[in-house]
Amino acid sequence: MFKLSQYKTSTKTEILAGLTTFLTMVYIVIVNPVILSDAGVPFEQVFMATIIATIIGTLWMALFANYPIAIAPGMGLNAYFAYSVVGSHGNISYEIAFSAVFVAGIIFIILSLTPFRRKLIEAIPENLKHGITAGIGLFIAFIGLRLTGIITDHPTNLVALGDLHSPSAILALIGLAVTLILMSLRINGALFFGMIVTGVIAYFTGQLKFDKGFVSMPSLPEGLIIINPLTAIGDVVQYGLYAVVFSFLLVTIFDTTGTMIGVAQQAGLMKGNTMPRAREALLADSIATTVGAMFGTSPTSAYIESSAGVAAGGRTGLTSLTVAVLFAISAFFGPLVGAVSGISAITAPALIIVGSLMIGSIAHIKWNELDEAFPAFLIILSMPLTSSIATGIALGFISYPLLKITRGKWREVHPLVYLFAVLFFYQLAFLPH
Repeated sequence: MFKLSQYKTSTKTEILAGLTTFLTMVYIVIVNPVILSDAGVPFEQVFMATIIATIIGTLWMALFANYPIAIAPGMGLNAYFAYSVVGSHGNISYEIAFSAVFVAGIIFIILSLTPFRRKLIEAIPENLKHGITAGIGLFIAFIGLRLTGIITDHPTNLVALGDLHSPSAILALIGLAVTLILMSLRINGALFFGMIVTGVIAYFTGQLKFDKGFVSMPSLPEGLIIINPLTAIGDVVQYGLYAVVFSFLLVTIFDTTGTMIGVAQQAGLMKGNTMPRAREALLADSIATTVGAMFGTSPTSAYIESSAGVAAGGRTGLTSLTVAVLFAISAFFGPLVGAVSGISAITAPALIIVGSLMIGSIAHIKWNELDEAFPAFLIILSMPLTSSIATGIALGFISYPLLKITRGKWREVHPLVYLFAVLFFYQLAFLPH
C-alpha cells in the first residue's frame, strides 16, 4: 500500500520517522488549547478538536497522498482566530468565528479540486508571501512574550518590559533557554522536551499541580459546533466576515503549499517542478480544516516539523500513519495537558521560538527594491501592532499595486492582485474591522 520497496525504506524506518515527527509537533495539543481558550472555547473542546483534525488530515495524507507529511492546526492562524477575530466586528463569538473557518475550508476544498489554486499561488507576489510569513511569526512571538508578563502594557508607549522577577517571567526565560539549547544540539522534539523540562521545574516550584490526575476518557463537551453548512455561510454574510475568510484561506494555501513542496523536495519525492498527487495532499489539509471547524479548532496546515521525520528516513505515508496513531493515543491524556496548558510560561517559549523561525522569511525579501520591500514591511509591521493578520495582509495588498503603478510597473501586477487590492480597500474603508 505504501510502496516501501519502491521508495527504498522499511517499516521500522517509517515508524521511527513517524515517532520523530510526532515528538517535534505534539506541542500543538498543548499550545492550541491555550490560545483558543483565550477566545472562550472550552479547553476540552479544543484539545479533542485539535487531535481529531490532526488525525483526519494526517490519515488522509497517509492513505491517499502517501506522503510523510503531518497535518495539524497551524500556529499563527490560531492566534489570529483568538485575538483578532473573536470579539471583533461587533463582538463575534467563537461559534461564529468557527463558521468563517468552516467556509474557508469548504472554499479550500473546491480550490484544491480546480486549477484556480495554482493560479492564485502564482498570482501573489513572492515578497508579499514572505512578508505574511514573517509578520505572523512576529505576531505569535509577541503573544508569547505578553502571556508570560515579559512584556506588559504601557500607558504611553503601548508596551514595556515587564517584571522579570515574577515567577511566570523567570520560568518562561528558563524554558526558553532550555529549549534553545536543545535546538542548538539538534535534538529532535526540542520544543516538546523543552516543555517537559519547564513543566518539571514548574512542578517542583509549586506553580504546576495535577489536581485532576493524568488520564481520562476523551470528551467533546459541546459536541459539534458547526452542524449546518448553510448556517455557517449565513453567519459569514451576516457579520461581513469576508476578509476573515480570505485571510484564513490565503495564509493556509501559501503555508500548506510551501511546506508540502519543501518537505517533498527534502525527501526527494518531487518530479521536476511538480509534486505528484498534489491534489490529494492539498485535500488532506482542506478537509482537516473543514472538519476541525466543526469540532472546534482553527485552520490546519502542513507542518514543517515533518522535515524532522524525513531526516530520520521517512519517505511514505506509513510515517504519517504512525503520527496519526500517536495523536490518537494522546487523546487520553487530557488532564495532564490541561494542567500544563494552565501555566503560560510552559507553552510561551514554543510561541517565541516558532515565531523566530517564521520571521526568517524576511531574508528572501528584495529589500533593495522599494516597490517590493515596503508592502512586505507594512505587513510585518502592522500584524503585531494591529493584532490582526487580516489587516496586515490588506495593507500589503493595497500598497503593492499602488507602488507598482507609480513606478510604471503596473503590467507586472497580476489582475487578481488588483482585484484583491480593491476588495481589501473596500473592507478597510467601509466594513467593520
